[in-house]
Order: sequence, then structure tokens, then C-alpha cells
Amino acid sequence: MTTSKPFEGRKVFIPRGQKQSGAFSKLVKKYGGEPTEIPLIEFQPVNDKGLRDAIQNLASYDWVIFTSKVTVEIFFSLVDETVSVPKIAVIGGKTEETIRKLGYHVDFLPHEYVAEGFIREFLPIVSKKAKILLPKGNLARDYIPNQLRTSERMVEELVVYETVFPEESKRMLRNLLEHGTMDILAFTSPSTIENFMSIVNQYQLHKSLKGVIIVCIGPVAKKKAEAFGLTVNVVPDVYTVEEMVNSLIAYLSHTSKNMEEEKI
Repeated sequence: MTTSKPFEGRKVFIPRGQKQSGAFSKLVKKYGGEPTEIPLIEFQPVNDKGLRDAIQNLASYDWVIFTSKVTVEIFFSLVDETVSVPKIAVIGGKTEETIRKLGYHVDFLPHEYVAEGFIREFLPIVSKKAKILLPKGNLARDYIPNQLRTSERMVEELVVYETVFPEESKRMLRNLLEHGTMDILAFTSPSTIENFMSIVNQYQLHKSLKGVIIVCIGPVAKKKAEAFGLTVNVVPDVYTVEEMVNSLIAYLSHTSKNMEEEKI
């Protein structure tokens, strides 16, 4: 039986703060769920001479690659309007949307929103003479720069922010795991999984995860969760928050249908 409130009575853990989790929490509430927001990662902009020099010399690059909305926001907060920006390549619809809202044109967006898909589609259109800038966080995967170099492309990595685990969030998460309840865990990045499990392991709180449904935003996050011994129940085909919710609804509907058939 289909219901307009598939999350009715379920508590959904979202590893983001209120500012970042607004759309996610809104969808959870729309479908009858109760979101619990605890930011497991926080982004701190880097401020050094190398970063400022690279931004001032943007015109010397042929391409700049953005892999997240956070990178875009922090990077362009440092860019003067008079600076000439090269061609822009991005991964993900939200990243593209953020670029466009800032008034810039996106020259390349892959069909698949992961690093592997990006490389497959990006390499054929980029000459070996191209000079590429890759702004990133300090914990970003090395796959894109490594593959670019292997393919004899010139790429310069530029750390624009550092990812940290807020101390207050550590306390809040421990309290939730010890005294609260969760029905659904929604992981939006490998970093959130690492920080979540650091508290679980430190205080031996594995029992709190019994029976919890786990949804990951994509295959990279899924792989990280499984490395910690977690069973991932849902991964959307399109790696966005909206599709996480849609895939979770489909999973709950399928599970409920199977349970009803078993009773017959």
C-alpha cells in the first residue's frame, strides 16, 4: 500500500548542520519523518600566499575543475571581479547550479556525477597542452589529479579549505548514540562516515546501529561505509540528496510490500 508519508514515525539522522541540510530535512518532514541534524564536518577556508597567487593568475590556466558546492563558494569568495576566469568543469548538478548563480558559465558537466565518470568524459576534450587548476579540500580524493597526470595533462592542485570534526558535534553525536534513537542514517560523504564511526568505535556504541537503515549518496561513500563493516541498504543512481530520498522511499515501499506478502 502506497502512502504519502513513507517516513511516518521514522527518525532520520542527517550529518549536516541546519544551513547545509535545509533541503534534506524539508523532504524528510514532507514525507512524515523526523530529521536529526548534527554537522559531522565543518569547512575552514585556507588563507595562504600560494592560494592568493594562484587566484590572481587564473588567466594563465585553460581549465578550472570544481567537484563540490563548498569548493565553489570558498574559491569564488576570494576571486576579484576583475580576474579573468578560464573554462569551468564541474561534477554534480548542485555544483553547476552554484556556479551559474554566481554568474559564471559551466563549460563541461559529465553525465555521471563521480570522479571516474568525469575523467572518462573530460579527457577526450582536453589537449595535453592544457593547464588545469583543481581547487579542493584537504581530504579530497586523489583520483582526478592522478588520472590527469597519468594521461599527461598538466594539473595543479590547490587546497582552499580544510575539513574538521566540530567538538560540539562529537558530544552531540555521542549523546544521540547513547540515549537517542535512529531509524535511518543518511550519509552524504565519506568524511561524515569516518567521523561518525570514530565516535561509534571510541565509545563502543555499535549496538545503537542495530536495525538502522543506511543510505549513502554514492558508491564512494558506500565503499567507505562497508569498510567500517556497515551494511548499506540504499544508494541512488543519481548522486543527489533528492535522489537519496526518492531511492529510500522506493526501498521502504519494497520492504513493506515484502513484509505484507510474507504475512499472507
